[in-house]
This record gives sequence, C-alpha cells and structure tokens, in this order.
Amino acid sequence: MTPYACVSGAAAHKVTNNLIEFHYFGHCQARMAAASPAERAVLEEEFKWLLREEVHAVLKQLQDILKEASRRFAMPAAGLESQMKQENFILGSSTTDQVKGVLTLQGEALTQADINLKMTKSNQVLHFSFREDKQWKMQQIQDARNHVNQALQLLSSRDDSYHFKTGAEVNKLMDAVMLQLTRARNRLTTPASLTLPEVASSSLTRMFTPPLPGDILVNFYINLSKLCLIVYQLHVLQPNSNKNFKPGGSSVLHNPGTMFEFNNLKFEVSHVHKVECVVPWLNDTLVFFTISLQLCQQLKDKISVFSSYWNYRPY
Repeated sequence: MTPYACVSGAAAHKVTNNLIEFHYFGHCQARMAAASPAERAVLEEEFKWLLREEVHAVLKQLQDILKEASRRFAMPAAGLESQMKQENFILGSSTTDQVKGVLTLQGEALTQADINLKMTKSNQVLHFSFREDKQWKMQQIQDARNHVNQALQLLSSRDDSYHFKTGAEVNKLMDAVMLQLTRARNRLTTPASLTLPEVASSSLTRMFTPPLPGDILVNFYINLSKLCLIVYQLHVLQPNSNKNFKPGGSSVLHNPGTMFEFNNLKFEVSHVHKVECVVPWLNDTLVFFTISLQLCQQLKDKISVFSSYWNYRPY
C-alpha cells in the first residue's frame, strides 16, 4: 500500500463505520511515522489535496444535510411557501387515561391544545382548549432551528473558491459548526427545569378556555422526538401547615408531595399526569444532527493524522 493509498483509501471515507476508520487511521499513522522524505512529500501533497478538495466536499455534504433539518423545522405546505403545515397529534400514556387530548403543531408553534382531564377524586371530566387568539411558542424548537441556521451560515461562509491554508483553520470551522449542532441537539434532548411558581406564573395558564381552575397547572416541553404535556393537580395547604412547609426547587417534572407558594397561598401537588406524542420530524432532525457531528469529527480526525505524525505541521 502506498502512502497515498493509505490516506485516500475507501476505508478513510466511510461515514458510518467509525471502528474501521479508527483502526485504519492508526495503521496510516504508523506508516507516516516511518515515512521517508519522498513519502513525506507525497503526504504533504495529499494533505494539500484534502484542504483543496475533500474539505469542500464535506462542507457541501453538511450543508445538504442541515438544509434538510432546517426544512423539517419550517414544515412548509406544498405550494404555499408563506404558510406552514399544521399537524395533529393524539396524546397518549401507557400508565393512565386521566388525560386525553389532541395537540396541533405548526412549525415551532403549538396552535391548539384540546384536552380532557378526569379529576382523580370526583371522576369529573374537565375540558379545556386554547383560545382561538392564542398559540404557544415551543422555545426549544425555535432555539434548535436557530442553531441549525447559524451552523448553515458558518458553512456557507466558505464557498468552493475559498482556499483553506491550514488544518487548524478547518478545525476551527468544524468546532464552531459542532458547537451549534450540539446546542441544537441539547435543546431538544434537555427540557428546561422550572419551579412550580414559574409554571404557575407562565402566560400558558391564561391561554385556555374555559380558564384553568386554580388547582390545575399545565406545562409543555420537548423531550427528544416527543411533545410532552404535564398536568398537575394541586390542593391548598392550610395556614397552620407552615411548620411542615418545604418548597420544592427546579425540575422538569415535579412529583406528588412537592410544595410551593404562589400569590400568598401555599400548595401541594396531589397528582401528576404526563402524556406525550411522537413528532416524527423531530426524530429526523436528531438523526441529521448525529450524522453531521460524525462528519465534522471524521474530518478533524483525518487532519489529525497528518498534523500528529509528520514534520509538516499546519498549526
């Protein structure tokens, strides 16, 4: 195997088989360490080819993938570029039928929530839905989309005519793109932790008709590819309960028994209901993020093969 083949062989271009690439690069590194001056000259030419050709090929591939991710967030309706498709999702739970409902998602906005809640003690069924003039922005989706668009801007800042001079320059760009992609992924995989007073004071509580009872709180969030609804049933603590009052902190999901104070009243969570629905296009975007991060890392790995094992150091 020639040094040229060592670097440009098919195994080094695999996207999905990291284990093969790991061993393959290790083999290449061993050969480079023992390379003659002539072989090192060939390697230097190969590195220049990588900067001139392969880097741009990876950038183009990344742009194509992230444009698909961006389109998933926008969800344009066919022939109506200014509008976005509305999708209805049925809420479900494997543990309870206390809460049922249908959510309508339009891009990053929850435009309708039609919910039935069976009260635990009375078995009375409450029905409430968004007012027609209200919709709830899913901040996690909005933030993830913004990070994807920032990654695309970084990639488009280096067109085909741009000449990368060093591996460090490529790595700097890859690090910046990976930072945006990691932030985008984390926004979908890590819901915000809130205190119950923060949930109670949210404008979400004022979006329903009929208005939510004072002993009901709701919250929506994204967890991976799922759109989740949490319903808290509360009871008011008596004024003489101060001795045992221990307010809870921040959490994605508060358990029964959690206490909090709001509007000079003290409450305790009596029941918690979590229901969710799978949003397929959110799963698509998470897959796109994973593939893109792998592509970025593999390009960095190829550059490290050169920079670590021969005298010509592009840093």
